[in-house]
This record gives sequence, C-alpha cells and structure tokens, in this order.
Amino acid sequence: MNSRKVLVEKFLCRTAWHNANRVHLAGDASNRRYERLELGCARAVLMDAPDSDESVCTFIVIANLLRSLGLSAPEIIEANISDGLLLLEDYGDTTYTERISAGVEEVKLYGLAVDVLIHLHRSYKDNKTIPPYDDDLLLKEAGLCINWYMPAVLSIKPFDQVKLAYSAAWKSVFNILHDVPTSLVLRDFHADNLMLLNDRPGVAACGLLDFQDAVVGPVSYDLVSLLEDARRHVSPNIADQMLSKYLDAFPRISREKFMCSYAVLGAQRCAKILGIFTRLDRRDGKPQYLRHISRVWRWLENDLNHPALAPVKDWFDEYLPLKYRITPSPMTRE
Repeated sequence: MNSRKVLVEKFLCRTAWHNANRVHLAGDASNRRYERLELGCARAVLMDAPDSDESVCTFIVIANLLRSLGLSAPEIIEANISDGLLLLEDYGDTTYTERISAGVEEVKLYGLAVDVLIHLHRSYKDNKTIPPYDDDLLLKEAGLCINWYMPAVLSIKPFDQVKLAYSAAWKSVFNILHDVPTSLVLRDFHADNLMLLNDRPGVAACGLLDFQDAVVGPVSYDLVSLLEDARRHVSPNIADQMLSKYLDAFPRISREKFMCSYAVLGAQRCAKILGIFTRLDRRDGKPQYLRHISRVWRWLENDLNHPALAPVKDWFDEYLPLKYRITPSPMTRE
C-alpha cells in the first residue's frame, strides 16, 4: 500500500466513515481524486488533494463563505488540511452537463446559474482576505498559451521578442477590466461544476463545486466561464439571454463597458485554457482534454473580433495565424 493510501486509511479511521463502501469518482484536470463513500443510506465524498494543503484550506474558507450567503457549497464533514483530505457533502452525480443531456431545459439551468451570480454579486462584501485577480495573475495565466500551446504546434519555443510582444499586447487591454465592478470570482463556474438540487429553494438549488481558486476580480469573469464553456457549446441565443438577465439586474453597469471586459476576459481565459489543455497532455498524460481545443479557438476568435482587443488580435494574426490554430497531436509515450 503506497503512502498516500495509508494517509487516506488513517484519515477515514478517525471518522464515522471508516467502514464505508468506497467507489471511485471521476477526477478533474488537477491532481485531485474523488471517491464516494456509502454507509447505509448515507453518502459522502472524499476529496484527496495531495500536496494541496493551501487549496484545501481555501476550499473550506470559500465553502463557508458561500453558505453564509445562502448559496449551496458542500458542507465540510471532516478535514485534515495538512494531508489535503476532506470529507464533503455529496450532491449526487448529475451535473448541469448531464441534466442537459437528459433533456432538462438549458434556459432554466443557465438562468438559475445567472441568478446565483446576481445574488453573489449583490451579497458579497470584500474583506480583503481573498487575493485579487490582478494584472500580473491575468498575464501569467495568458502566458500558458505561449509556454505550452505555441511550442506544441510550432515545434519550437517562441523567441523572447515574441513573448515581449505578447505581454505588451495583453497589458494594453487589461485597463478595460477596471471599468466594471469587482466581486468574488469562482473562476471555474461552468456546467461541469454546477449541480441541480431540486430539494432546495431559490438560488440554493444550484450546487457549487470547484471554487478553491476563488479571487476578487471583475464581475464579468464568471459569466464568461459559464457562457464560453471550454467543454460544451452554448448557443448565442442562450448567451444573449443570460447576459441581458444579468445586466438587467445591475442597471448601473454600462453594457458597453461590461461587454468590453467580457471580451477581454473571454480571450484571456481561452489563451489560458489552450495552454492548460496542452499541458495536461504533454506533462500530465491526460490527452482527453485536447478534443476541446477547436471549441476554445472558436470562442477565442470570436472574442478577438471585439475592437477592444485589437492589439491582442494583431499579435495572434502575426504569430499564431489560422494554419496554427489546430489541435496538437497527443504526446507519444512508450
């Protein structure tokens, strides 16, 4: 038995769940693992996050904060922060993605998700304890595109002047983001991380997952995450309805400034995801994420057409033109 399994066994032995039946659940793009624990009619989820004591601690803080605002984040049943282990309330198996596949109306589900963001942005009061989504972090994330995706499709690493031009282009548009209000940004707010909880009223009917990387940043970010989903297509009609729903709730926000920030963050997020999905294949042996890259490019190209992103579009047109906007071949492994 490896050392990680021993830690998990010791953790469970200190809980009421030590004799529970354990069923592996699908992991995510991180190194976290999940298991469902079944003890009679009771169920819980084990989150095993090796080398992630900081993210586990943040998960607890954000979960408690969200519940204090009347939103549904999993209850923490047991925790060992130093070993990166949590026992969580089990929301079941049916994410938004699965509900939609089963025939639940998209407008209903996405409308509920937008109601959650409206409620969150009305309720959250910044206490300065959650880190900001500042320009340095935004630029570092966008840099994943040239650090991972670009070498994969060009077969060479970009020259320093190409990197400098890339950074300068992004820095020239980030000032646009200061034209919209800030709030808590969950960052991975999309269909695979949302659950429909039919037994709960109002915004609590939307179960929230994967929020340990939360920051304080532009209110437009989680809308982009939801409506420019890297893993599934969201129709322009749905997106327009949801954006109007959100903006109708905040009439003091300029629609023009909001949509500028939405385009900038959409492009930044797509650039980041191109890098992340390539890295998942090259470094982590997870080629399954490459199948989403063509969709990410469609979102990115649409965002780059916004006039506010002209400097960034110019960079992409010069250094990553159409012939390089492809899905990298999976890494060959022995």
